[in-house]
Parts: sequence; C-alpha cells; structure tokens
Amino acid sequence: MNITIKTPVGDIVRRNFRTTSVFQLHHIDYCCGGNRSLEEACQASDISADDMVRKLKTVTTQSDPDTAFINSLNAAELSDYIVKRHHAYIKYNIPFISGNLRKLCSVHGDNHPELIEIKELFEESGNQLTMHMQKEEIMLFPYITRLIKLSEKNASFPPPAFGTIANPIREMIEEHQTEGARFDNISKITGYYTLPVDACATYEVVFRQLLDFENDLHRHIHLENNILFPQALRLEREWTS
Repeated sequence: MNITIKTPVGDIVRRNFRTTSVFQLHHIDYCCGGNRSLEEACQASDISADDMVRKLKTVTTQSDPDTAFINSLNAAELSDYIVKRHHAYIKYNIPFISGNLRKLCSVHGDNHPELIEIKELFEESGNQLTMHMQKEEIMLFPYITRLIKLSEKNASFPPPAFGTIANPIREMIEEHQTEGARFDNISKITGYYTLPVDACATYEVVFRQLLDFENDLHRHIHLENNILFPQALRLEREWTS
C-alpha cells in the first residue's frame, strides 16, 4: 500500500481499516477529517508526518478482510450494511448507555460533576443521531438504491424533491461533524476515558460503553463520508450526464 504525506487520511483508512489504530493512538480524526492529507493532519496534531508514514506502512503489511468486504459492496449494499450494522448498534445502545449514565450521576455526580455534562452531551447526541438516521433511512439511502437500479437498467426518473443528492449529503456531513465534535468533547472531559481513583464497577462499564460507542460512530461516519457519499455523488453525475 503506497502511503505518502500527501495521501488523504480517509483514503488511507478506506484501503486498510487497520490504520485506524495508529490514527486513534494520536487522536487524529479519520472520519470527519478524512479529506485532509496526512501531512495536514499531522501538522494539526504536532506529529511528524514521516514517522506516521512509517507506522502506517508497518500496520498495512497485514491485509484486512473487513476492508476488502466493505470495498466489494456497491452503494446500495453499503447503505444496507450501515443500517443493519451501525444504525442498529446506535438504536440498541442509546437507552442502555443513557440509563447507566443517569445511575452513575446519581451515585458519583456530587464528587464528579463532569458526569452531568457527559450525560447531557450523550443524551443530546442520542436525540440528534436518531433524527439523523431517520433522514438517511427515509430519504437518502432509498434514493441511492434507486440510483443503482437506474444505472443497471439505463433508465431515468424525475429528479427528487431535494434537487441533487449533493444537498442531503452536505447536510449529513455537517451533522457528522457536529456529532464527531460532541464525542471529542466527551472524550476530553473524561481524560480519554481514564477512570478516577474512586471509580466503581459501573463507572468502568459506562466508560467502556462510551468508548465503544465513539469508536463505532467513527467507523460509521468514515463509511459514509469517505466511501458511500463519494460513490453516490459519482453515480448521480453519471446518471445525469
């Protein structure tokens, strides 16, 4: 895998998802910031880009079957995968994490008032992500599936109410940035999920749940921003040309 300091971060991850372990270690955003070059991302984080290239090349000596599977899917299949894998994960986990955060606040909130802020941030994220997924499942993803069918049949149909697919995609990307920033805030408030000395078992469980949720959200956003949306835009251009 050829990696240079000019390679976009999102493209590196698209070609081998194992590279996320390196980016996460250095707190480099590969999902919302996937369009930045490796050099730009390293400059923002005050990290040597040449050192990063060496680390990434070491990681990519191993292939990643999951990456190969994702890259084998067309846009409609990838949309379906995102709904079944990532949307389902969010819908299932929001009530459990919210409930555990409320319990944690009731026990440790006096000594750790930052937990109240974390709870509020997560609940706001849960509400916004729920509406975000509804828009994708009702409007955007069905249109992407329709584009695939049109390309296979060389057919046409009236343009959608939103005009061009670039409009809802732009909105989805903006919402991704908002939620990515919100979880970055949660991560920093928790000291990157570092447990305090008086943490109980529930404290440990909640921090693990939040970390898992954030990691899943990053992959979810990466699949859409760096793979699905570029495919969908390309499909529409080909259909309308």
